[in-house]
Amino acid sequence: MSTPKDDSKKKRKSAFSRRGFLQGLGAGTGVLSTGILVAEEAQAAPATPVSGPDAVAITLDINGKIYKATVEPRTTLLDTLRDQLDLTGAKRVCDRGTCGACTIIVDKKVMYSCTILAVDAQGKKIETIEGLAPEGKLHPVSQAFWDHDAQQCGYCTPGFVMASKGFLDRNPNPTYEQVKKGLGGNLCRCGTYVGVRQAVLQAAKNIGGKNA
Repeated sequence: MSTPKDDSKKKRKSAFSRRGFLQGLGAGTGVLSTGILVAEEAQAAPATPVSGPDAVAITLDINGKIYKATVEPRTTLLDTLRDQLDLTGAKRVCDRGTCGACTIIVDKKVMYSCTILAVDAQGKKIETIEGLAPEGKLHPVSQAFWDHDAQQCGYCTPGFVMASKGFLDRNPNPTYEQVKKGLGGNLCRCGTYVGVRQAVLQAAKNIGGKNA
């Protein structure tokens, strides 16, 4: 007659079955096969061109004009604009993609230029505040910023103007709350947010919106 102690040993022993072993083996084989396939696909994929580590020649399309520069692959678009191309409207403030002072428009998308490598910006349409309006004439957004005193120290202003322009390109007829949310990625240390939002509403009206 078996004792309770013997029964517990049988239960523990039965937990390791032949079926369980085979199932585990099948799963492990599947993972191994998947790994082999991934490795084979990686080998078959075309090699990605590698730039650097030395400086390389690049071509950028900025405000409809072609610029040439020589940069290290690690150089940001912001530093290329400011240090090599003398386009200093975009400001280098936080340099970590949080304040928006370096905002530009790339292929119609509002972006922080401190987060883009210059080599990756090749072949794209880049807009900076320098190309926003002809010499001696203000863009409706810039005019509205002037009218509503939407700037103080001025460091954030170019980024706000570009962010506002990009926002109105996507939403030409915004409400106040939409403007507030749409410009949430730009910071003003002087606190001119009310003036900025009113300026965007006026610019929308001047450009052709209805609710401003």
